Amino acid sequence: MILPPKVTPRAFERLAEIGAGETGKALRVAVEGGGCSGFQYEIALDDPAEGDLVLEGGGERVVIDEVSLPFLADAVIDFSEELIGARFVIENPNATSSCGCGTSFSM
Repeated sequence: MILPPKVTPRAFERLAEIGAGETGKALRVAVEGGGCSGFQYEIALDDPAEGDLVLEGGGERVVIDEVSLPFLADAVIDFSEELIGARFVIENPNATSSCGCGTSFSM
């Protein structure tokens, strides 16, 4: 059984701040081949599609396609604000290594 990812309240709050739900968009988190470690995260505002896993909180949505779901099992989707910038981040227990960019990983 695949454990779905979790989304932190902070990530849902950020989606509300940028007005994603007001436009009908959701935060799409996907895994694609590529990047310097073999796989990379693709994060964008998008329309939910048939077959997506939809995670909801505070009137906002995060969607994950069926192909990406096994790569994101039990991951945590969060929002981070640091001196160098603010971004959505993924803590993925399935990743065996990652690169310095934070968007590329291997399994």
